[in-house]
Amino acid sequence: MTDTTRTIDPAGPTGTTRVTTPWEGLVTSALLGTERRTPPAEILAPGKEAPVALLDAAALHTVRRRAGLLPARAAARPEPAPHDGRAPLPEAAGRRLGQLLADRTTSSGGGGRRGAAPDLTELLPQWLAAANEHGYRAPAAVLPALLDAARARTDLRPQALTFAGPRGLWLARFNPEWKFALRGASGGALLPDPQDGDAVRLLWEEGLFAERVALLAAVRAQDAEASRALLASTWSTERAEDRLMFLDSLRTGLSGTDEPFLERALSDRSRNVRHTAAELLSALPGSALAGRMAARAATCVSMDRTGGGQVITVEAPHECDADMQRDGVVPAPPAGRGERSWWLGQLVEAAPLAIWPARLGGRTPEEIVALPVLDDWADELHAAWCRAAVRQRDARWSAALLGAPAASPAAGPGTSGTSSLAERAKLLATLPPAERASWVASFIAAHGLSEAFQLLGVCAVPWAEPLGRAVVDALDIARDAGSYPWSFSGVMGLAERCLDPAEASRLELLTATRDEPEDASPGAGGYWSEAFRRLVSTLRLRASMLAELDGRTGLTGPGHPDDPDDPDQSTGPTAP
Repeated sequence: MTDTTRTIDPAGPTGTTRVTTPWEGLVTSALLGTERRTPPAEILAPGKEAPVALLDAAALHTVRRRAGLLPARAAARPEPAPHDGRAPLPEAAGRRLGQLLADRTTSSGGGGRRGAAPDLTELLPQWLAAANEHGYRAPAAVLPALLDAARARTDLRPQALTFAGPRGLWLARFNPEWKFALRGASGGALLPDPQDGDAVRLLWEEGLFAERVALLAAVRAQDAEASRALLASTWSTERAEDRLMFLDSLRTGLSGTDEPFLERALSDRSRNVRHTAAELLSALPGSALAGRMAARAATCVSMDRTGGGQVITVEAPHECDADMQRDGVVPAPPAGRGERSWWLGQLVEAAPLAIWPARLGGRTPEEIVALPVLDDWADELHAAWCRAAVRQRDARWSAALLGAPAASPAAGPGTSGTSSLAERAKLLATLPPAERASWVASFIAAHGLSEAFQLLGVCAVPWAEPLGRAVVDALDIARDAGSYPWSFSGVMGLAERCLDPAEASRLELLTATRDEPEDASPGAGGYWSEAFRRLVSTLRLRASMLAELDGRTGLTGPGHPDDPDDPDQSTGPTAP
């Protein structure tokens, strides 16, 4: 039986023919119906109705298609997977990973009532992060499922690719659906020793883009000067988008020694590269660019001497000259912004915050942000100071701009530029973890949970005790008020992933179903009880996950001889 047949196409121009497979003709007849499209003549038999003949032929061709695969031309065998010298997973942790990956494919995802069982899919990122902290390698058998999970969820990719390691990157070459790993793997590449100059140079000149990004990061972690030399060796021949990505790697360990390279990048032919170079230089308060921006910003902001020096006055720039543009000032404002205010914001944002106490009467940051600003420039000035505090990672200015957590977001000192919760979250991220958690806990106590979701997202995990207690107390208050729990589902989900697992026993009391107030939403009490049971069970599951990764359960641990993935396993067990 031939694999193709030439048929008249009645849907096409008169007399045209096209080559079709028998299967294709059968599918067309089945979709349109045998009354509208007569099946191919070779399947019609005397005395047999067309629909029956069609089904018989479909059955025959189905078997043929399954059994009649043509042999492919032999190809060269791929190179073996590279060795991954990291420690194998403890046996119990490996079983847990299998459950987490399986739940990703079996979860219905159809919404509705979640029940009291933990959501394993949402625990996978945390499991991967903890496994990477331990330095474990992924079992070879789970690599396909791990890459599938990373393909479906971009938030999983950095941790999943790090865990997959060089074997995952090797495997991704054989499946087009996993090509994302070849583009974006930063921890999966098998990198040479940064001290091996010849191997580093070879990979830098011939490697995949993802391998080059990972290599640059690895070299920079050991020798910043060598990483800059590597980058400079091919800088002029790199694509603009690649130069931008490579330049971004300098954020890690940024120091004054990077200034000469960044100054040269200010003349790059790509506007995005120039802007990023200027941003990095402005994060170095001692750089020449920061000094130039400080001089410009100082001419725009001063104290009003006629009023006793108690008011800030602003005179925004009247032009954006070529020198300003070279230093990263974008001349054209976005829609709805005035040119002068746009230029002012960029100058103040890039100027070192250390210039303002001396410029504004020796005042502290707290005193400066409390000063009135003439002519409605307060919002623009405070917003620029907020961006500067985030860029320069200045916790003192961030705390001053945030103000007191109990104050209304729309009033009080330092809030004119920080009424946005997104802006507050960025400022909070510059504070020490304990101070950050304390501030958010006080904010929740004063304003409740509805305004706090973005702020919770920047707090260190597991949440410190004051913050965890504030969240749970606020949820309990919402339950007592008769609110539906799904109004707080986002915060409850965060609590499941971020509360300290040690809190599970203390929260057991919240799982009981309470009597509903008269004005409560119908059935809310049962839903709240279910939500708290899920919270407690998730915390206990997280505790078990961490214990398994620590090797505190089961018989195996890093270096156990029963690991089927390790070709170099030892002859006896190793203490975890």
